Amino acid sequence: MLAALRRYVIAGLLVWLPLVVTGYVIKLLVDLLDYSVLVLPEAWRPEAWLGFDLPGAGVVLAVAIVLVTGMIVANIVGRRLVHLGEAVVRRIPLVSTIYGAVKQVTETVFSNGGESFRKVVMIEYPRRGTWSIAFLTGTATPETRERTGEDMVTVFVPTAPNPTSGFVLLTPRTEVTELDMSVEDGLKFVMSLGVVIPSDDPVSAPLPVARDGGRP
Repeated sequence: MLAALRRYVIAGLLVWLPLVVTGYVIKLLVDLLDYSVLVLPEAWRPEAWLGFDLPGAGVVLAVAIVLVTGMIVANIVGRRLVHLGEAVVRRIPLVSTIYGAVKQVTETVFSNGGESFRKVVMIEYPRRGTWSIAFLTGTATPETRERTGEDMVTVFVPTAPNPTSGFVLLTPRTEVTELDMSVEDGLKFVMSLGVVIPSDDPVSAPLPVARDGGRP
């Protein structure tokens, strides 16, 4: 009976836990974006003319702001205005450093021709014989190549189950093994602690381990 109860509990958790976590994350994002409504005058806010709060209004407003901004900066006049604003920001101490770093990372990640976070790789880390999933973020600086005498690349090794933190490593390109795994599948693999294996991966089952701790 205990085995049956355990099986039922696990089956129930497999149904409800993903739903609850997904709903919680979506609620956090919606609540965060709803703060964008505060940029509107009080008379323009949804609760002013509806009489009640409208959840998700901030999401619509945020998407609209992004689209309108993109339409404006896509032409010559808009780009000149952006350059003028950036010139002012770069003259402000500390603010210029933070803004410059964030803008450079954003341009690198979202550029069409970049390699940042578009490839999943495998490297021997933290020691020889132990492999870790990593994401290729770019090429290393010329100084690192000159001092090491090798073609170096930069990889990001995420921590599990939170992939937003991790380690930035400079690794020789020859020691990086590129995988066919997509970035989405790589993130799922890390966040699930290695439990979720890509469906198209031919290795669908873990290798058996001998009793002495080594592979058979």
